[in-house]
Amino acid sequence: MKIGDKVRFLSEVGGGRVSGFQGKDIVLVEDEDGFDVPMRITEVVVIGEEDYDTGHMVEVKQRQQAQTVASKVEEEKELEPADRPITFRAKPEERKGGDKLSAYLAFVPMNVKELMQTRFESYLVNDSNYYLRYTLLSAEGTAYSVRATGEVEPNTKAFIEEFGREDLQGLEHLCIQMLAYKRDKHFLLKPPVNVPLRIDGVKFYKLHTFEENDFFEEPALIYTIIENDVQKVKI
Repeated sequence: MKIGDKVRFLSEVGGGRVSGFQGKDIVLVEDEDGFDVPMRITEVVVIGEEDYDTGHMVEVKQRQQAQTVASKVEEEKELEPADRPITFRAKPEERKGGDKLSAYLAFVPMNVKELMQTRFESYLVNDSNYYLRYTLLSAEGTAYSVRATGEVEPNTKAFIEEFGREDLQGLEHLCIQMLAYKRDKHFLLKPPVNVPLRIDGVKFYKLHTFEENDFFEEPALIYTIIENDVQKVKI
């Protein structure tokens, strides 16, 4: 290797011409921008006049891709079956009689045995064969603000939020709006649901208001939004 030789780097993309040496182990390589790059002599190789950048770039990229694939294979081998990502999702099952809309707003104490200290969780229960796109609103005087929005699959329930007694005042006047539909099949059109709800904060202090029900293992305070296609509160 001598000054003027054309070289390429072994461990990374690039190369240039030898412009000098530093001691016995370091060679200075002038790159395409005119900068001298110090490299160990063992990390460069003399080449001909062919386009070294293109050829070496392909070689390095192929090596990097092979290493990436190998790493992913090793990671998948190390994953326990339960930790592997779910790639298949079964379609929700329909049930007989579920083509009439029934939906409920439920409040569940997180610790019913300590009712005076516990926090609460709220859920939207969809007891029908329809998907429900919902918006939960809270009233501030005559105006409303969005409290939560989302989608509930057929015959399931969706968590909305966790709250404490200090939040009960903001829950006093609610309104819930819903659109019902099915996916990948024809269905009977349902009118939009628009139901105001008045939540009595006093009930959250009384144990007997939280009752056994068909939707939760724990006692819950449940407000009916719509049942068998009949909205319980009319605008």
